[in-house]
Amino acid sequence: QVQLVESGGGLVQPGGSLRLSCVASGGIFSINAMGWYRQAPGKQREAVADITFGESTNYADSVKGRFTISRDNAKNTVYLQMNSLKPEDTAVYYCAAKAGQIYWGQGTQVTVSS
Repeated sequence: QVQLVESGGGLVQPGGSLRLSCVASGGIFSINAMGWYRQAPGKQREAVADITFGESTNYADSVKGRFTISRDNAKNTVYLQMNSLKPEDTAVYYCAAKAGQIYWGQGTQVTVSS
């Protein structure tokens, strides 16, 4: 079992920045990849970014050049640095861990609005 707890969401103006954090606990040694997903109202959940144990990263086209995923293995934490935020980035952001199955955090709300 893997437990994931996200933090760092909030309200920000367009063009602003936020950093999301996701702390993993439990069966962390079984984790081989972690990532961030988001779900806007009325839309399906979509992948935003992921990072493997080997530090390989992938990004959705809509966030390339603006978002950066990173991990701190000593803290069992994955981060999502979000810059140049746009209103269309508004969503609930979920942390996910792949460890035989996919584990999900509870989500954190990000609202981009003036």
